[in-house]
Amino acid sequence: MITAILGYGRFGRALGDLLIQNGQAFRAYDPSAEIPAEYAAASPEDAVKGADWVILAMPVPRMEAALKALRPHLTPAQTVMDVGSVKVGPCTLLENVLGSDIPHVGSHPLFGPLSLARAERPLRVVLCPSARHPSAASRARTWFESLGCEVLEHDPETHDRNMAQTHVLAFFVAKGLLDVGVGDNMPFAPPSFQGLKYTLEAVRADAGHLFAAIQRENPFAAEARAKLVEALGSIHKKLAEDSWNEEVIPMAIPDLRERSPELREVRDLIDEVDRDILALLQRRTQLAQRAARAKAKLGAPVLDPARETSLLKDRRAWAQELGLDENLVEEVFQTLLRVSRRAQVGKS
Repeated sequence: MITAILGYGRFGRALGDLLIQNGQAFRAYDPSAEIPAEYAAASPEDAVKGADWVILAMPVPRMEAALKALRPHLTPAQTVMDVGSVKVGPCTLLENVLGSDIPHVGSHPLFGPLSLARAERPLRVVLCPSARHPSAASRARTWFESLGCEVLEHDPETHDRNMAQTHVLAFFVAKGLLDVGVGDNMPFAPPSFQGLKYTLEAVRADAGHLFAAIQRENPFAAEARAKLVEALGSIHKKLAEDSWNEEVIPMAIPDLRERSPELREVRDLIDEVDRDILALLQRRTQLAQRAARAKAKLGAPVLDPARETSLLKDRRAWAQELGLDENLVEEVFQTLLRVSRRAQVGKS
């Protein structure tokens, strides 16, 4: 099975890496990007020739011209799929240009280069099937699952409405926070800020065209932003009023302490932390496996005693900064190193 990736920007490269990790072949074309010679196609036509999958990984505004130019070179044996963050526009375009002749399906991988670099799991994908090509969606589901993804199905409008309430607003708020300097050189932050921290990192990591695309190309984005701005303005106004009274105008944020006794609350929070630790352990193991593959390409040994010694020294220093027992922390990381060794070489 061969995949043609048209557009080798940040997501196109990340998708190529994911295909390589899962033993799948691909060719890529992008006149503006540097593509390794073994994967580079000389032209869009060369990229799609004989390919089973044709992935449109370029920005949405460029998609129409690219798809119309490709149309004469596509066959009914192929399946065309976009991977954009909005779906109403691209799915309509696929229908209009490809119609009933060329199988197609809309998709939105809910992960990106940063997610893959962090080894975050699960990798989720939303599919927007075409009524003309239901079997294309079934094949796409199988293809994404072969890459380790979980697949959801929605119609394009439902997808874009949901993204307007999540993706759009998260990036909108994060962009505002960044523009006022939040997140830069902060010496400390409470736990409540940690969720925002990851969102800020995502906005910083993603290219500017993605922010513009999800704000401008999503037909429901403006409405969602307007409602949020109105709600924030109302809260701001009420907080500034001398007549503020929580009994009359309550803050609609549930108080966990009122919902459960203190001990139950603490135990619930410990359970949450333990789940986070296990998820991080899974990510660390997957990153260790990636490191082993990278070392294999360089011909370097998997085991690196100097690196382990340096790592343990750094972790002891971090533990001291946090007021934790350095010896106990080193024991924890000794265990983590054993897990990494097993992941890389299959033994302790």
